[in-house]
Amino acid sequence: MITAFYVIYEAFHRMFFHAVHIEPSPTAILVLLAALAIDVTRARKLSYVAKKYSSEALEADALHFSTDVWSTLVVIAGIALAWAGQHWDLPWLGYADALAGLAVAGVILWVGSRLGRRTLDALLDAVPEGLQEEIAAAVRKMEGVLSVERVRLRRAGNRYFVDATVSVPRTASLEQVHSWSDAIETRIGEIVPSDVVVHAEPRAPQGEPFFDSIRATAQRLGLAVHELSAQQYRERLFVELHLEVAPQLTLQEAHAQATQLEEAIRRLRSEPTDVNIHIEPLGTAISPGDGVAVDLRELGRAMEAYLNELSREFHELVNAHNVRVRQVQHHILASCHCVMRSELPITEVHDVTAALEDRVKEKFPKVYRVTIHPEPQDR
Repeated sequence: MITAFYVIYEAFHRMFFHAVHIEPSPTAILVLLAALAIDVTRARKLSYVAKKYSSEALEADALHFSTDVWSTLVVIAGIALAWAGQHWDLPWLGYADALAGLAVAGVILWVGSRLGRRTLDALLDAVPEGLQEEIAAAVRKMEGVLSVERVRLRRAGNRYFVDATVSVPRTASLEQVHSWSDAIETRIGEIVPSDVVVHAEPRAPQGEPFFDSIRATAQRLGLAVHELSAQQYRERLFVELHLEVAPQLTLQEAHAQATQLEEAIRRLRSEPTDVNIHIEPLGTAISPGDGVAVDLRELGRAMEAYLNELSREFHELVNAHNVRVRQVQHHILASCHCVMRSELPITEVHDVTAALEDRVKEKFPKVYRVTIHPEPQDR
């Protein structure tokens, strides 16, 4: 800047107080053109490498040579105009050299101010304008992201530190949220070289289904539920579900958890709601088989034959196979695979399997529990 102000002073001094005779020559212009070609090449190469490695020093050097490029162009124009003034006897063109000096000083001040501002931004951990909005827009389009709450970033050397807070569905599992966070970190790393921290906050999505709200409520309370159903009867809503509790709990302790869940479900809707919860023990251990040698193969064959006979009554059932019967803790348990028509909706398949399980237990009273696995016909 001191150099630029001195050039401005000298240019005004020559224009108004002390005229200087210029002797332009083709040699000077050729030398300037050669210097211009070198400066253009160096500035472009340095700018490319500076962007590739995010180097402030190389970027400053590229700006320095770009200043030389513009200055050389202005000087060539000034010398050419001064020569034209002498050649065609135009005295007023004698001021071209001083005006070129003013232009060179202006270029130095402009580029120097840009370089100083960028350097100060780097020292103050500032980031390029618009980068924060670009990252937020990219994250907003990612799978599982309901909204972007906040994006904070700062620069340290050639890397950025990014903190992103996003909203995700509250019914998502921990594994899903972790997978989404990894994808967000990768996407931000594609925009800028960065270290990324993603903070996910559970939120209820717009228009969240009622059953999802119930599952989210149970999950927040640390409870496991299944067999959800609801019926609207007149002005009341009836909700039924199965609650799994730790097997070591007493009835009083388990009932307290069920009551807490019932109250939370009622608060989800403004209309009157009745909640009926079936309490059952949560499976936590592998049950050992009974040591009594009981041959249940004949019972398994009889059950398979009976299920295949039921295909005449249940047109959804194609065949039954892989029937397994075992005795565990003095209970006889049975499981089998049933092939059903592939186009059936899963709700209808569930009703049919429940009916088949009931029929098997009626036919074979000694069987404590039957579990049917449905398979599509064209599997």
